[in-house]
Amino acid sequence: MNFLWAFVVGGALCAAGQLLLDLTALTPARILTGYVVAGVALSAAGLYQPLVDLAGAGATVPLLGFGHLLAQGAVDAVERRGLLGALTGGLSAASAGVTACLACGLLAALLADSRDQN
Repeated sequence: MNFLWAFVVGGALCAAGQLLLDLTALTPARILTGYVVAGVALSAAGLYQPLVDLAGAGATVPLLGFGHLLAQGAVDAVERRGLLGALTGGLSAASAGVTACLACGLLAALLADSRDQN
């Protein structure tokens, strides 16, 4: 059942993003930032953690999950370090994922044959 819920929830989040792309004039960058901010807002309201508990990776992998991770990292760091943790906690919590993205991007850039698009 865990895999089913992850697929259903993750698929619904991705389908909603695709519908926003297809049916609105929103740019991909605005949808991306909207999803991250929505993840932070839902996490702050206490509504995203139950979805994470239900769907696991289906809720943590999409961009909403990145916003949730940033918010939870900031909350945890504030509890440990005080107000300074609000500035450092989100980035500390997301550092492994951001590092992996940068390393994979660098590897792809080194291995791929780049050329102009026509």
